[in-house]
Amino acid sequence: MKSKLKLTNNDIRYQEAGKFEETRFEKIHNVVFEDSNLASILVAQEIATLIKQKQLENKFCILGLATGSSPINVYEELVRMHREEGLSFNNVITFNLDEYYPMDKQNIQSYHYFMHEHLFNHIDILPENIHIPNGQIKSEELYQYCIDYDKQIVEVGGLDFQLLGIGRTGHVGFNEPGSHLNSGTRSITLDYITRVDAAPDFLGIDNVPKKAITMGIGTIRKAKRIVLLAWGINKANIIKKTIEGEISSIVPATYLQNHTNTTFVLDAQAASELTRIKTPWLVTSCAWTNNLKRKAVVWLSEKLGKSILKLTDKDYNNNGMSGLLMEEGTAYDLNIKMFNILQHTITGWPGGKPNADDTNRPERAQPAKKRIIIFSPHPDDDVISMGGTFDRLVEQGHEVHIVYQTSGNIAVSDEEALKFAEVSENLNSSSSVQNIINLIKNKKPNNIDTIEVRKLKGDIRKHESIAATRYLGLPDNQVHFLNLPFYETGNIIKNKLSKNDLDIMCNIIDEIKPHQIFAAGDLADPHGTHEVCLNVLFLALETLKSKSYINDCRVWLYRGAWLEWETYEIDMAVPLSPDQVIKKRHAIFYHQSQKDGVMFKGDDYREFWVRVEDRNELTAKKYNALGLADYAAIEAFKRYYI
Repeated sequence: MKSKLKLTNNDIRYQEAGKFEETRFEKIHNVVFEDSNLASILVAQEIATLIKQKQLENKFCILGLATGSSPINVYEELVRMHREEGLSFNNVITFNLDEYYPMDKQNIQSYHYFMHEHLFNHIDILPENIHIPNGQIKSEELYQYCIDYDKQIVEVGGLDFQLLGIGRTGHVGFNEPGSHLNSGTRSITLDYITRVDAAPDFLGIDNVPKKAITMGIGTIRKAKRIVLLAWGINKANIIKKTIEGEISSIVPATYLQNHTNTTFVLDAQAASELTRIKTPWLVTSCAWTNNLKRKAVVWLSEKLGKSILKLTDKDYNNNGMSGLLMEEGTAYDLNIKMFNILQHTITGWPGGKPNADDTNRPERAQPAKKRIIIFSPHPDDDVISMGGTFDRLVEQGHEVHIVYQTSGNIAVSDEEALKFAEVSENLNSSSSVQNIINLIKNKKPNNIDTIEVRKLKGDIRKHESIAATRYLGLPDNQVHFLNLPFYETGNIIKNKLSKNDLDIMCNIIDEIKPHQIFAAGDLADPHGTHEVCLNVLFLALETLKSKSYINDCRVWLYRGAWLEWETYEIDMAVPLSPDQVIKKRHAIFYHQSQKDGVMFKGDDYREFWVRVEDRNELTAKKYNALGLADYAAIEAFKRYYI
């Protein structure tokens, strides 16, 4: 392990804008930003500075480029600098990391298409200076083609700068686990997890190629400068293994530990498992905020398998928390304080309990009957993520409005849509229905659905949702379908948020004037729709903050089928009885198109109702293990402060 990381001028520049603190655990320089936007701009600025420096020296600038969602904002900023600041790419030669194999260049899932769509079509780079692995090369020519790809890089002087992302297997490029330190450009069989992660882009794992062409680890490590980008909670575990783990072919990205000029640029979510962030008391003296105290005590209780009230002074001292005891006095005092805080998160009245002392309750008692919006990104997130709480809010007499932000049409399979179309044709034959049947039957792989097919798929999701909300006792006029325009592309790649999206969100909030809003805060959703829907909610709240009712509105974030809030993050825990667990399950079952053949499961092949029941049960068990009450299940929420 390196005892000291060598910092370059570029490292220091990132450091000044982000958060960096070298610890004994970390073997790769990394900088953490609150979000990816500023980070992406800084990376683009570094690339632009390098291009300009090479222009002054009358030299080519050799860039190694990556694809995927991580570098998109970097490319957008480079395009902006070209258009608005005159940044020229006429001295730039690029080599892309990888390409699926086999893969037609014109296929919208190809990296050839991606690079031209996001960068090359918008700048003045010479076409002959663009190099992307050819996914159409004949198999018998592939071996020599890969050797020649590496030779081309050497002939132009090697890579000045290599931009990387990282996969959940620890791959850089498509160098999957088992890749050798000195590997060159070659064909490779993709890991199952890599194909699962790509499945949303291809509308199902069956459509994802099983092979790819990739630059090798050896090729990448010869770059003079490497910057790796990682955004989102899904990357947190592999980032920790890469930065803090031992060098191993099992995690190919760990080979970068021995590169002398590498920076990992991370957002807060991707960095969340690093020791200095997750358990900072293990590496440094802490400023003990109330949130950090809660986090530390829950962590210690879970680590030692003890309830909070059984923790001792010795337990705290042996686990880096002697400073905390200095502030609090004794373990006894601290334990009671933290136990009470967690106890007060539990409530059977998520809308507030009328005529009760609400001093220590998550929600206020007044008004006794609240207007409530439950925002659901897709037409099933409401019952999957908070079906029990939804049921309780309705039973307790609140005016609940369910607002589905997108149509969810892309998640309906062609087979499911065809079934509904054929039933409709049987009941009432028409040329329009027959046209839809023909469109589905004649659809080519990776084709975008026509508007007619998208409408049918959206209607399937809509009426499944209405069936579920009726089952939970909600009047139809309190169910709203926004069909936000950003989603309606017919493709996994969505449009950017527009003023139209924002206006639609503002209008529904202003119409209902809620006392409570529940929204999806689950950023592990693999197709990213949850994040966009959450961002447009935050923008709407910012736009409406001058309205008096906004000051009286509380926002609660739930998580979905992908992961749950950490116990120390939970601000409201709503227990479910065994009967409510069954009722929630039945509500989920109304979403039949998503039950058995759901397209976007990630690498968890349990059905959604099984996942959420296990998750709600686990949350209840965690609360019980802390020494709190023993419930069948708990739905968890975190408060967002406007």
